[in-house]
Amino acid sequence: MVTIADGVEHMNINNLADKYYLSNDFSTLADKTKVDYRYCIGILLATKVDGKSVSGISLTKMTGAIARRSYEVWLARGTYLANAVTSVARKVYSYGMEMGYAETNPFSTFKRKTTHVRNTVWTKEQVIQFLDEAYADFQYRNVGLIVQMAYEWCQRVGDMRMLQFSNIDFDNSVLNLQQSKRRSVVHLPISVDLLEMLVQQREDYGFQPYVVPHYKPLRGVYKTYSMVRLSKVGRRVMDMANLPSELRLMDLRRTGTTEMVEAGVPMGQIMSVTGHANPQSVKPYMKNTYDSANNALTLRKTYGTSK
Repeated sequence: MVTIADGVEHMNINNLADKYYLSNDFSTLADKTKVDYRYCIGILLATKVDGKSVSGISLTKMTGAIARRSYEVWLARGTYLANAVTSVARKVYSYGMEMGYAETNPFSTFKRKTTHVRNTVWTKEQVIQFLDEAYADFQYRNVGLIVQMAYEWCQRVGDMRMLQFSNIDFDNSVLNLQQSKRRSVVHLPISVDLLEMLVQQREDYGFQPYVVPHYKPLRGVYKTYSMVRLSKVGRRVMDMANLPSELRLMDLRRTGTTEMVEAGVPMGQIMSVTGHANPQSVKPYMKNTYDSANNALTLRKTYGTSK
C-alpha cells in the first residue's frame, strides 16, 4: 500500500480502495452495505478500459472520460448494476478528496441513466415456477427461500438475504425483524410450510448466524449474497424457469402488497406487515389493476343503499 509519504501522485485506484476499507466512512456502514460496497468496488477494480485495468490508473490521471467509459462497460451488465457501481465509486473518490488524495471526482462528471418507477408484479403461477426451479437444485435453494420469504412476508429481498436465525422465534412461529431501510420493526407469523423449511435451514446452517447464506463457503466462512450477486443468480433461475425478462426480485414486495390490497385487507393491517408508517408510502408497492378498480367501483355502487 502506498503511503502519503511516498507521494500522492503515485497512488492509484487500488490504493485508494485499500485506504477506504480502513476508513471510518467504511467501518460505520451496516454489515449488509459493506457486502454490497465490496462487491461494487471489486467490479470497479476489475474493469478494463481500452485494454488497461482501471485499478492501476494513477489518481492524477483518472479522468472523467475514463470514468464514463467504465460506466459504459458496466451498462452491458445492466443499468441497476452500472448505477450501483458508479454510486460507490463516487463515494470512494469523495473520501479520497476529503483526505487530499484526489483533487476531483471523475465519477461525478457524467449523468447516470435513470431507471423508471416500476409497477411490475408477479403472478402466483410465476412465483411457483421460480420456486419449483430453485428448490430442484441445492445450489439455488437458498435463493428460492429468499424469494419465498420476500413474497410471503412482503419484505425486501435485501432484508431477507441478511436474515439471521436470531430473528426467528421457532417456538411461537414468529419473525421479528427490524427493517434496514425504514428501521421499522415488524412481527410476522410464519406459515407451517415455511417454518418447516426454516427448521431445515437451522439444521443445515445453524452453526453460523445467517439463514440463507451463499451455499458455498468462502475460505471456510459462509457469506451472505450481495444484492448484485443475488440479482444475477435470480435471473439465472428465472431464465431456467422460462419467466418473462421484465420480472425482478425487487418486485416481490410490491407483488405481495398488491395481493393484500386486492384481497380487501385494511390499509392499517397492510402497514403492520410492510412496516410503513404513512399510507402514502405504500403506493409505490401497489399496482393499479382491473381487480382493484372493479372492487372499488362495486363498493361505491353499494354506498348509501342501506338507508
